[in-house]
Amino acid sequence: MRFMTMIKSDETMPWGPPPPALWQAMAAFAKEGAINGTLIEQAGLGSSAQGAIVSLANGSITVIDGPFAESKELIGGYAVTEVRSKEEAIELGRRLLQIHLDNWPGWEGSCEIRQLFLDTGEAGPS
Repeated sequence: MRFMTMIKSDETMPWGPPPPALWQAMAAFAKEGAINGTLIEQAGLGSSAQGAIVSLANGSITVIDGPFAESKELIGGYAVTEVRSKEEAIELGRRLLQIHLDNWPGWEGSCEIRQLFLDTGEAGPS
């Protein structure tokens, strides 16, 4: 089963950019996941000022360039994992937040975990 794990936080908070210790800990997490086969992909995301939102509403497509002041929590990074169960995905999410707790003083956020349904015959949501 594949899951996408998204790390979210309020990018307007005063904790600053990710410290080098966080990058080092995330690299160790990635290496471990590559060796044991659970980590398919992971990356940090740029700030909302570097992005855009493309929306469809009332039959019209609009584009809003960042930063996204109306958003409270934005996705700052993600990981795609291959695990045996939702519980295992949750444990990896807990570990990701622990890495942040241990290496980025004052940082606060959450970890959203969602199952991916691939075009491989795997049963989708019911």
